[in-house]
Amino acid sequence: MFIGIDHGTTAMRFASETGQFKLTREEATGFSIADLSHLCPPDEIEGIALCYSMGDNFSKITNINKIKNRGVFSREGAGKHIGGGTKVFDEIKKSGIPTIVIPGLHRDSPTDPRFKAYSHQSSPEKIGIAYAVSRDLGDDIVVSDASSNTVTLLVTAGKLVGAFDACIFAPGTRHGALDVDAIRRIDAGECTANEAFQQAGVNYTLPDEDNLRIRTVAMFSAMECAALLLLNARARVALAGSLASLIVPEVESLLGQDVAVYDEWCASRGLAAIARDVFSGAEDILGIDVDL
Repeated sequence: MFIGIDHGTTAMRFASETGQFKLTREEATGFSIADLSHLCPPDEIEGIALCYSMGDNFSKITNINKIKNRGVFSREGAGKHIGGGTKVFDEIKKSGIPTIVIPGLHRDSPTDPRFKAYSHQSSPEKIGIAYAVSRDLGDDIVVSDASSNTVTLLVTAGKLVGAFDACIFAPGTRHGALDVDAIRRIDAGECTANEAFQQAGVNYTLPDEDNLRIRTVAMFSAMECAALLLLNARARVALAGSLASLIVPEVESLLGQDVAVYDEWCASRGLAAIARDVFSGAEDILGIDVDL
């Protein structure tokens, strides 16, 4: 049995090829290996693919025993820090179960260098989403993950080309780019940049009327997809995340094409598939090298 673990904004999601369960980030602070019994007896687990935070201090899919500082430069920065992801990482490492850690996409990643105008393109769990979608739709895809934040990735000829991270372009329900108003509040000492980021989503910036928040996420998600389609017009488009089924009608209308829909388990299932393939001998995943 192979397991994928998605370190999401609001929850930790655990999946195998046959089942799944999730813990809120707060519940995950009490995680133990015995919790994996929801999927199978822990002694039957052959490998795990794990995500942690931004995954920004390494660029290969790497054995957990080779990872320093859980794969991040710092826990400070964009995002909410609770401790659930830390607990899961440490318990998995302590268990001795064969485990790989998935990197995020950043300036040391093998993506198109033009995307490296920004330091960070995507957190690690989005690699799981891209892998799951590419296994279904082929080697040329654009996939937008819309939920608390919105992140959109491009795969061309089976390789990750680049991505738009949540703090760059499209808002989600909680997170978004820092606009002029946010910069002024930060400069005035009214909030930190991280606090501004966590209140830049549509739930904070727009009224809850006439479905405006969902329509806004749909529009910006479609815009990110359209931007990436400039680099690969033949790519098939998919949506994932908790908002995918809500925004798909408007995204399809705006793009003028059919869009595949995946649910909140797409990342963890894709990560489980990565674990199976890496521990079966794969030397790279979507162009990201493996270091066991």
